[in-house]
Amino acid sequence: MSFKDLPEQKTVGRVELQKFMGRWYVIASIPTSFEEGAVNAVETYTWNEEKERIDIDFRFHKDRADGPEKVIPQKGFIYNKDTNAEWRIQPFWPLKFAYLIVDLADDYSDTIIGVPNRKYVWIMARSPKIADARYAALVEKVRVLGYDLTQLKKVPQTANPKP
Repeated sequence: MSFKDLPEQKTVGRVELQKFMGRWYVIASIPTSFEEGAVNAVETYTWNEEKERIDIDFRFHKDRADGPEKVIPQKGFIYNKDTNAEWRIQPFWPLKFAYLIVDLADDYSDTIIGVPNRKYVWIMARSPKIADARYAALVEKVRVLGYDLTQLKKVPQTANPKP
């Protein structure tokens, strides 16, 4: 089945940007080629008031916890200002990619980020570890959204990741 056969993904109804800002640990993903072998992957979002955008600091260690650190700075732009749940992410100019907040815990403790063609997905949380039952529930949501679970990879998070 092609993603074109699936219904369009719906984002969450509303995201309070200031509550969403801060550190998110990548718990699992269908990774992009840049993220293959990521360990201790963390995205930190900071609202840039002056430029009216989100500054994104994405960092991880390659292949192992003490592997070389990779840092990928990005910019995020709010695409749907009614919900704040659809962004465009710019890893470098002029490219911008859709970023859909398709699930978000009421207390902003975890989230699922998707893309329209369902090629990539990220399960993220405010802490580096989440309960097994919560992880299973999030994976089930990813499945229901139409992502290929055979491509989903858990991202190792060590007990003491660097800030």
